[in-house]
Amino acid sequence: MSSTVATEQGLRIDGKAAAAELLEQVKEDVQAVVKHGVLPTLAVILVGDDPASDVYVRNKVRAAENVGIRSLEYRLPASTSEAELLQRVKDLNADASVHGILVQMPVPKHISEAAVIQAIDPRKDVDGFHKENVGALSQGQDTLVPCTPAGCMLLLRKVLGQDGLRGLHAVVVGRSNIVGKPMAALLLQADCSVTVLHSRSKDASALCRQADIVIAAVGRPAIIGADWIKPGAVVIDVGINRISTLEGKTRLVGDVDYDAVAPIARAITPVPGGVGPMTIAGLMANTVKAARMQAGM
Repeated sequence: MSSTVATEQGLRIDGKAAAAELLEQVKEDVQAVVKHGVLPTLAVILVGDDPASDVYVRNKVRAAENVGIRSLEYRLPASTSEAELLQRVKDLNADASVHGILVQMPVPKHISEAAVIQAIDPRKDVDGFHKENVGALSQGQDTLVPCTPAGCMLLLRKVLGQDGLRGLHAVVVGRSNIVGKPMAALLLQADCSVTVLHSRSKDASALCRQADIVIAAVGRPAIIGADWIKPGAVVIDVGINRISTLEGKTRLVGDVDYDAVAPIARAITPVPGGVGPMTIAGLMANTVKAARMQAGM
């Protein structure tokens, strides 16, 4: 199954195919770990009844089951206090049979997301958001990496080759803790020259036009047009935005104006079907990695 599709507009990077390949590898890795007497286990906590979060949790649990990872679901009412949630996390930290802990965000407003993230044992932090993992990533150490940036790197290597990023200029549009900052760190590790653009950047489009690689992660529909992109650049669109159509319906679009950019890009991810599928696949890979680390493999 090819993860890139040639069209008149260059390469459309197929995130679904790449995610399927990664999940097949994870399935093999799970089997190898099980032979050593360890069953990789992921605990997922959902607080409240947000419909989107419910879908995300169900998809993660289904993916875990499909690759042989044991999943534990904890669905807590929206009235759950911060202290109660932190105690649940503490109990899972102490459970040696649990290798990964994920608290689905957002949590209710009376609970501090930062407090929850920092309460997770960094060895079980399969989202890669704990400050110890963030610090390790910034220093180039082997650690649990946020799933979306890790998925972006895999897609880039599908197009450019394992060592093909070396020396290229990468522009990351967006500086979030979830995508922008860890993405920049991973690109630096791959020997790219990295520029990070944000809401205060001057001449952002001109800076972006210098890039061989563009990572768009700002959460604003189609903000990046053709005048932002150098011909032949590889464009990874992390944005997922729901917009209304003239027919009164809604559809998903990215941060990149796909129709305008695709004809001039060397390769580009669509939305949906690009980066999104890689995130859950990366979560499964992180769970197996955490199990190996905790077992001393």
